[in-house]
Amino acid sequence: MSEAQTVRLSYDDGSRAVELARESVESYVLHGQREQPGSMRDAFYARTGAFVRIQSTRGRGRLRGCAGAYRGKDQLGHAIVDAAIQAASGDSCGSEIEPPELPNLNISVCIVCNHVLTNDPVADLELGTHGVAIDKDGSHGWLYPTIPVENGWSKEQFLTHACRKGGLPPLAWQDEDAMVTLFEGQVFRERSDGGSVEEL
Repeated sequence: MSEAQTVRLSYDDGSRAVELARESVESYVLHGQREQPGSMRDAFYARTGAFVRIQSTRGRGRLRGCAGAYRGKDQLGHAIVDAAIQAASGDSCGSEIEPPELPNLNISVCIVCNHVLTNDPVADLELGTHGVAIDKDGSHGWLYPTIPVENGWSKEQFLTHACRKGGLPPLAWQDEDAMVTLFEGQVFRERSDGGSVEEL
């Protein structure tokens, strides 16, 4: 394994990250505008990756959007805004989020604490700790660290689903030319009861 940097957010910073993602989604959906992070907390100046995931709270809670990157060239505050907008757009899950949906969405943010490139993903992957990103032939698929625990997946199933999400063959993660990156992240999300933010 190689390549790592470390970022840790306090609970208050994580709550603000989710709040910023929510504001960014609403500004984009309602006004077609890019939210500005404003005066950012110190942690939001770190240059690291972030992901935003948007789920409907209706029915079976289908995924409405997800976007982001495990590597960040921009400051974290801007990375959250960009990921939120991309997740809310039609580019993410095929249909843009509409204004009437806004009250019925649950938004979560994954802040990348560090990431490593691995040659042996099954040995190195820790379920519940690592998210995965798989790059091959110009295609890219990734999944949050919490997803395999939520779904009861094995390591192999987790890697296979990440490949499928990126439009890759299910076992592409086994190919020698596939780049498999494991990333540790803090996941914060809106509580389903409409209360405060929780860290998973």
